[in-house]
Amino acid sequence: MPKRSRLIAPLSLLALALAPQAFAATAEVDPRIGQVLTELGKAQSIQATAISPDGRQLAWVIRRDDKPAIEVANADGSHARRVSAAATPGSCAESGIAWAPDSRHLAFVSNCNVDLTSTRVMQNDIYLADTRGSTAPARLAALKGYVRALQWTDDGKSLGFLYVAGATRHASAVAAAKRPAGEIGVSGVEVQRVASLDVASGALHELTPASMYAYEFDWSPDGSRIAYTAAPPPGDNNWWIARLYVQPAQVDAAATVLVDPADTASGSLHGLQIALPRWSPDASRIAFIGGLMSDQGATGGDIYAVPAAGGTLVDLTPGIKVTPSWLRWTSPRAMLVSQVSNGQSQLADYAVSATRAQQQRVHFTVPASIGDGSASMAMSLSADLRHVAFLQSSYASASEVHAGALGNTAPPAVTSFNAGLKPAWGKAESVEWNNEGFHVQGWLLYPAHYDPKKTYPMVVVVHGGPSSAVIPRWPGVGYGAAPLSALGYFVFQPNPRGSFGQGEKYVQANRKDFGYGDLRDILAGVDAVEKKVPVDDQRLGLTGWSYGGFMSMFAPTQTQRFRAVVAGAGISNWQSYYGQNLIDQWMPPFFGASVYDDPAVYAKSSAINFIKQVKTPMLIVVGDRDAECPAPQSFEMWHALRAQGVPTSLVVYPNEGHHFVDPAHQRDVLQRALGWFEKYLPASR
Repeated sequence: MPKRSRLIAPLSLLALALAPQAFAATAEVDPRIGQVLTELGKAQSIQATAISPDGRQLAWVIRRDDKPAIEVANADGSHARRVSAAATPGSCAESGIAWAPDSRHLAFVSNCNVDLTSTRVMQNDIYLADTRGSTAPARLAALKGYVRALQWTDDGKSLGFLYVAGATRHASAVAAAKRPAGEIGVSGVEVQRVASLDVASGALHELTPASMYAYEFDWSPDGSRIAYTAAPPPGDNNWWIARLYVQPAQVDAAATVLVDPADTASGSLHGLQIALPRWSPDASRIAFIGGLMSDQGATGGDIYAVPAAGGTLVDLTPGIKVTPSWLRWTSPRAMLVSQVSNGQSQLADYAVSATRAQQQRVHFTVPASIGDGSASMAMSLSADLRHVAFLQSSYASASEVHAGALGNTAPPAVTSFNAGLKPAWGKAESVEWNNEGFHVQGWLLYPAHYDPKKTYPMVVVVHGGPSSAVIPRWPGVGYGAAPLSALGYFVFQPNPRGSFGQGEKYVQANRKDFGYGDLRDILAGVDAVEKKVPVDDQRLGLTGWSYGGFMSMFAPTQTQRFRAVVAGAGISNWQSYYGQNLIDQWMPPFFGASVYDDPAVYAKSSAINFIKQVKTPMLIVVGDRDAECPAPQSFEMWHALRAQGVPTSLVVYPNEGHHFVDPAHQRDVLQRALGWFEKYLPASR
């Protein structure tokens, strides 16, 4: 989300502010904030789960001793026990679970270099544990680099995975970027490839070419071929222009391009993004999710299919009013689909023909976030497709492993790691309204200890993306909506146009219109909330991160309705941003052209061009190694606000990317933001 740079802060000031020693935590903390942070910190973090192919065992990844650890249990959650390759359990981070087809052996990744700020080459070892034996896990491979997404072939002879040889950082645009040095775009480029490991011999094969950065892959049913999405490096930037490839599962094999969204023959997919390629059981077709997606991993769109041998691409779900996020073929003519529906999570069966996929049955719809940790909203299924496992959390219940028969209701929780936790915040309620021909939905958190006879301030939280959605989930320690509710605020989280959950037309409705139509949807939602509950319209606040940070900077240039703003990792000037960020490929699909070809469409959504209209006090926070929304964007906004005499504060966090990982920084952001709102929107009035 960056642009060509015109740095407003002097370079000496910029260098000083980005230096690690420049950071200092907040000196004074409201004791109530400390209590909220303590409550948030009580939840145990469960990161992934997988059910064995025979449906009799579960594995999950849970944070123990401040590192991810693996546990195995019966399918009902009983008799859980630790599985670890480390001589001293807890000394290494262990994750990446993948059951072997025999339902007895579990592959996983052990990483003993868990310093996320280190620039050393990672060491990731792949192990195989016998979950019914007493022997220690066997090491299959010791790999210098980054390893993720383990996937077995059906015969159990090979493990496929994504591999970055010599990696010094996680392969993700939200991870802290390398500090710029050497020839940019040439020196130190790290390339992720699809690799396979022969389990018997330990032989490693890097299957995809070194000239291509692979993002996702899937084995063909017989293990002889792979389908994958890839683009030329750098990988953080080029996911938005990835193609779909098929090739034999052999080193140096020739690859065939099946789908190129840049090709004008791609029809409704032209210029959009692709994710989650999946082979049909008869190997005749490959299905995937295609649509307008702003972030890798935040998958949503229509379901597409293409013949595995090449041929006509088909949009199987044109015009649907939900957003599919994950799919699994259950037969050559059927799929199981996880989708976002009106702000909720839904699992449904689809009947698939040559030209259409039509929803047949909804297994369940829950006001909660679901997923097994492997992909957005993914489900872990037994081989017979009769049993399912996933993680579920909501505003009412912290994360637990859910598992059981796949039926007409969501299966129950089989763990109770967080069963004793009670929300410190108020109840959550879905709010729906209509605006300019769109049906819009959002989530409203009531203040803790709500009294309908009192009037309350309200903070609007705009989600990132914009191709994403607010779906209820138990909050972590970091910045978010729930702590504001716990401190006595109504918190409104809208899903305006551009969001998932109402179909692809809705997702694409804010193209070339950032900050206008979606802001009107949000303000109409505020009106709807104020008709429903006692909100003081003179005490409205606004906040968000990433795209939500942009909206927090831009909205005060268009309306004086908000009286305080906290902008996290925002974008103040789309034109300068284009040249500053390391992911500029995401922008043309949304703006219709590059900034060099159509600067006006970028200018009209840039807060900096309307800075004279801003009167709202604004706290701005950002990480100094953010590749997605670089710190100079925050400097530019802060400098302009100071020049206008608008109360403002800028805090830059050292060694942080777009996603903060240091717990001290996560807490500090929350403390500062809550203090900012308490200063300008006191909840105690």
